[in-house]
Amino acid sequence: MRFGIVSFAHMHAYSYAECLKALEGAELAAVADEDEGRGRAAAQRFGAAYFRDYQDLLRLDLDGVIICSENARHAEMVVAAAEAGKHVLCEKPIATSVPDAQRMIDACREKGVHLQIAFPCRFNPPVRRVKEAVARGALGRILAIRGTNRGQNPGGWFANRELSGGGAVLDHTVHVVDLMRWYLGAEVKEVYAEVDTRFGARDIDDCGLLMLEFDNGVFASHDPSWSRCRSFPTWGDVTVEVIGTDGVMRADAFAQHLTLYSDETGRVSHEAWADSMDMLLIADFVDMVQSGRPPSITGEDGLRAMEVALAAYESARTHRPVRLRA
Repeated sequence: MRFGIVSFAHMHAYSYAECLKALEGAELAAVADEDEGRGRAAAQRFGAAYFRDYQDLLRLDLDGVIICSENARHAEMVVAAAEAGKHVLCEKPIATSVPDAQRMIDACREKGVHLQIAFPCRFNPPVRRVKEAVARGALGRILAIRGTNRGQNPGGWFANRELSGGGAVLDHTVHVVDLMRWYLGAEVKEVYAEVDTRFGARDIDDCGLLMLEFDNGVFASHDPSWSRCRSFPTWGDVTVEVIGTDGVMRADAFAQHLTLYSDETGRVSHEAWADSMDMLLIADFVDMVQSGRPPSITGEDGLRAMEVALAAYESARTHRPVRLRA
């Protein structure tokens, strides 16, 4: 099966490309990137054809495309891929506005192609064990959830609001809110948030604290930030703690690692030994395209998670709770 990657603006594109190359029966056939230096380098590294214009890539005979552009460009590229009849895996967040996200979902539905959102944390083994425990009732009735996603500031376009749509709160809320929704089978109905810039970002948020109420009565908190310094042993974390009437269970998505003290680099780093959640995500996407089944993580999932992050910004601006649509 032949796939293309549209834009290497997001660093996850490199991991996804490595995964495609390692999967039996999958081929990274083409790369498109308007940044010619970056695009040609990626194409050469992964043995793919290079196109400066992504529309030229979409004219190829491809089974699907992975879109890793700046957040604000997701909508135009996903709609173009749908019109070209290509199944799509889109990097998170799905978009930077509700109308753009809905336009993407509608275009894929109308053209009969699948839209999957890149939430690899759903495939992380510790995270999945919590999901299984919740599903079989091992924790009793769920009362509350606490989540964190604290990482490093990626810089570049991530700190440009016109291209990113928001800072750490948008970047790091969608992952964990998606997990909370997945665990509960419920939707966030109200958001209260504090958002600020405390860790060196300029003109964009780099930290926040969200309090969420779900429509099934569960309360949750989430700590998204770009608070990790460059010398931190890993880029950041994703943790979830689920509190039930019969027990508490906590998952740390990156706890399965070795600690490396390197004389060569003069640094301490965490080297993961667990199954790659990126590989599991890409394998799931390839299987979806091959089998024709519905996506594991839908455009609607992406929309709902993004709505919570956008509501957090509105709450921080108004200093009031924000109610989400029913």
